[in-house]
Amino acid sequence: MLTIAVDAMGGDHAPKPEVEGAIQAVVEHNVRVILVGQEEVLRRELSSHQGDWEGLPIVIHHASEVITMEDSASKAMRSKKDSSIRVASRLVREGTAQGLVSAGNTGAVMVTAKTVQGMVSGVDRPALAAVFPTAKSKPCVMVDVGANVDSSPEMLAQFAIMGELYSRVIFHVKHPRVGLLSIGEEDHKGNDLVHKTQPLMKKLPINYIGNVEGRDLYNGHADVIVCDGFIGNVALKVSEGLVEVIRHKLKDSLSSTITRQIGSVLARNGFNEFRKGFDYSEYGGAPLLGVKGVCIICHGRSNANAIKNAIRVAADYARGRINERIEEELAATKL
Repeated sequence: MLTIAVDAMGGDHAPKPEVEGAIQAVVEHNVRVILVGQEEVLRRELSSHQGDWEGLPIVIHHASEVITMEDSASKAMRSKKDSSIRVASRLVREGTAQGLVSAGNTGAVMVTAKTVQGMVSGVDRPALAAVFPTAKSKPCVMVDVGANVDSSPEMLAQFAIMGELYSRVIFHVKHPRVGLLSIGEEDHKGNDLVHKTQPLMKKLPINYIGNVEGRDLYNGHADVIVCDGFIGNVALKVSEGLVEVIRHKLKDSLSSTITRQIGSVLARNGFNEFRKGFDYSEYGGAPLLGVKGVCIICHGRSNANAIKNAIRVAADYARGRINERIEEELAATKL
């Protein structure tokens, strides 16, 4: 049974969703969970689930400090050595746990995982992978969405290998189509980074389909899209904002038109199905590809469902030996 360490103190509403999500995960996904955080607080939260978790493989590992969303990532990592994020990461490094899940300060989680757990051999820098729904039902993975604001061509090639493996193992896509994000499909379009990356991408042992555009993130043309972390983060945040606008507009439209015509129940069911397709909690969180062990970073406002699914993804990542396979493929390509 795989063990996943959960930073139970980092999220906006911690520790309630972390504890509830952990209980759901061990029941549904055959994993063991270590809840890392202030023991008294966690025991009090667990007591509210009396009978739901007794006898389940859930344990508490005390960590006296908490890194907040307002803390400087690097400073907090150095000064708060007994933070829940750092202690959980240490459990992964020591082999007590095979993965880390956190809805805490994203920068702090990235810095801590990279420093404490170390890097996979052959990877220059870790990359965040985000999952987007598409018109063809299979999700699209974008790498990188914010771990690096400046990237080299070699880094983008590494991101392609890591993202392709992630798509294969987690989403069971046999031959993921990998595209390089640009401003046009033609090879001559794009900036200097795109032009220098293209020759490297063509040499990789992947199903590289060339340049793709922003619209391909949602139309299902590509299974993996590679880009610089600055651009990827902008795309991620724009998408989040757009989804919120669509949700509100659709809800208002249903309330004012369809509800009156065909009844509130049908309208509500249709809206809920639409909302589920764009629900980040169904995908759990974003893996930090390239660090040793497993690190899944969740949205700060993650609910129990998101934590549960993040634990599932962490376990699938470990079972799929993604890190070992990344190391093997990078060694074979000799970037």
